[in-house]
Amino acid sequence: MPKLDDQMKVAIVKMPATEKDKLLLRLIAKDEKLVQRLIFELLEGGATCDARAAALKSQIQESLQQGREYQLSPGLLLMYLRNWNARIAEHVQATKDKSGEVSLTLFMLAEAFRIHRSMLDGFSDFRSDTLAPYVVKRTKTILGKAQKLHEDYYIEFRRDVQELLQQIWSFRPTANYAKKEGLPKSWDY
Repeated sequence: MPKLDDQMKVAIVKMPATEKDKLLLRLIAKDEKLVQRLIFELLEGGATCDARAAALKSQIQESLQQGREYQLSPGLLLMYLRNWNARIAEHVQATKDKSGEVSLTLFMLAEAFRIHRSMLDGFSDFRSDTLAPYVVKRTKTILGKAQKLHEDYYIEFRRDVQELLQQIWSFRPTANYAKKEGLPKSWDY
């Protein structure tokens, strides 16, 4: 994005307030992420973070459950996970909810295994070539973020992280990558 020169800054400051407001509103409307952040901070007062996280968690669970109705493959499950990971990232950008990012991501990955493990076991290992590294790397990254949180937050995701690690190590394609990445078999906080 080009930087404004000093003359332009002075000219903008001298504009009438109503003109500046019109321009500001037009610019804000073009940035969906900024709009979501302003809705959270200005309209909701920043107090709906937990409600937003709970709604997103419910949507993730519902979507993964609906995936059972379709003939999912490991590749399609990966597309689901990437989509929901993007939605979690949008939630974090709007709310600055670091603990929510950790708990929602761990829930998403653990729930994917809980719901779709039998489907994953039905495919040969090479069909999980793209899913396995994604799950392991995402888990490793999110565990790094989890360790930076205050330990009072651990109760929110303790069950999911232990179950996820157990699932990763018991599923051969992810276990191979977990070994390469040095992922722990259990999370000792």
